[in-house]
Amino acid sequence: MIRVLLADDQVLVRAGFRALLDAQPDIEVAAEAADGYEALALVRRLRPDVVLMDIRMPQLDGLAATRRITGDADLDRVKVVMLTTFELDEYVFEAIRSGASGFLVKDTEPDELLRAVRSVVDGDALLSPGVTRRLIAEFAARSKEPAAAAGLEGLTEREREVMALVGVGLSNEEIARRLVVSPLTAKTHVSRAMVKLNARDRAQLVVLAYESGLVRPGWLG
Repeated sequence: MIRVLLADDQVLVRAGFRALLDAQPDIEVAAEAADGYEALALVRRLRPDVVLMDIRMPQLDGLAATRRITGDADLDRVKVVMLTTFELDEYVFEAIRSGASGFLVKDTEPDELLRAVRSVVDGDALLSPGVTRRLIAEFAARSKEPAAAAGLEGLTEREREVMALVGVGLSNEEIARRLVVSPLTAKTHVSRAMVKLNARDRAQLVVLAYESGLVRPGWLG
């Protein structure tokens, strides 16, 4: 059973998400929070699998709450997904760098929300359709030119190749087609790269791909 914590200051938003999630046989809403402090306290007490965290909340906003969750080693199994009204919310970029596993717009289709919740438990990044490459482009625009590809000494050549493809926004299926391997093999390479680099999830692997210089601004087609 996937346990989800809903953190949003709007009661109707939480009610809508709860109705959708609780109707699934493999998902349950463990609790609800109306602000960041409440969310943080509930996460520490309940240890949910996924937190759906609104960016803008009173008391402590979602971005600050996310930093505290992802910065706590005792909560390393908790995945945070940011919720926003606009796909290009200025805070989303910083949320990904702070350790969030991705973000979703609040008006995403129900099927996409359910797919996203299930995917993040498997270590995939959660990004609304069409947002991945824009997010990466935004990171590329803000990143400084690295001196060289650093910190990747422990990766094999194939793992570096796969990490670079993750960095430009390809899914496991797209990587598999590009390298002519099975999706499972592609996922295995991604997982090994994450373990070796101590990346929480796929979103952080994208950040590391840019910060290490493995992928550079301008590589997006």
